Amino acid sequence: MELDIMLLLFGTGLVAGMVDAIAGGGGLITLPVLLFIGLGPTEALATNKLQGSFGTFSASLYFVRRGLVKLSEIRFLIFCTFIGSAAGTLMVQYTDPRVLARVIPLLLIATALYFLFAPPVTEETRRQRVSYPLFALGIGFSVGFYDGFFGPGAGTFFAVGGVLLMGFNLIQTTAHTKVLNFTSNLASLILFALAGHVVWQLGLVMAAGQLIGAHIGARMVVRKGARLIRPLIVVVTILVSLKLLLE
Repeated sequence: MELDIMLLLFGTGLVAGMVDAIAGGGGLITLPVLLFIGLGPTEALATNKLQGSFGTFSASLYFVRRGLVKLSEIRFLIFCTFIGSAAGTLMVQYTDPRVLARVIPLLLIATALYFLFAPPVTEETRRQRVSYPLFALGIGFSVGFYDGFFGPGAGTFFAVGGVLLMGFNLIQTTAHTKVLNFTSNLASLILFALAGHVVWQLGLVMAAGQLIGAHIGARMVVRKGARLIRPLIVVVTILVSLKLLLE
């Protein structure tokens, strides 16, 4: 790898790890960069899971150690998320790469627009509307499947589900989201690695930045920067996606 590519990937992982922990949407930064430097669609998705696993693990560990998530209470939720992600990963590996090359930029644009216009998660604690098992079967499996098949924005979908259905406040939903993100990333990474799609050198350089950025972001867990971060992510994502579509 050339030095400029290494620095680009490390910096991307660092920023994405921070952004993902604070406002969500880190995958909207990392995946376009991996596509931009020339990886094929399946390899980009696989390598993105490698670097994302490090960031979500770092943030998850921080929240678990501080008692914001009790793993014993969400074992079934973790299981459903893992199975959903594995199913999504298997499906994307059997999808024609030429189709993925056209579909992924469109998915990036759609996710970016949702990310821009979706209402922000608030500090308010709401009433729990469903049980953990029902949340696991509905949100855990379906968002896990989406994360295994594509990925960017999955954390936002987990967070919104946690607020609307489980009554979580901002800190609670952020903590649970990181654990579920790590679960889905890990399941997807295992299957991608077994199939030989992961570009380890690139992913590990980006992962080093993710570890640092995610830890910093998890310590902050505030929304103050979200108003600036969201539009910036969306603009960059759309521009890169349009470039990929026009190539």
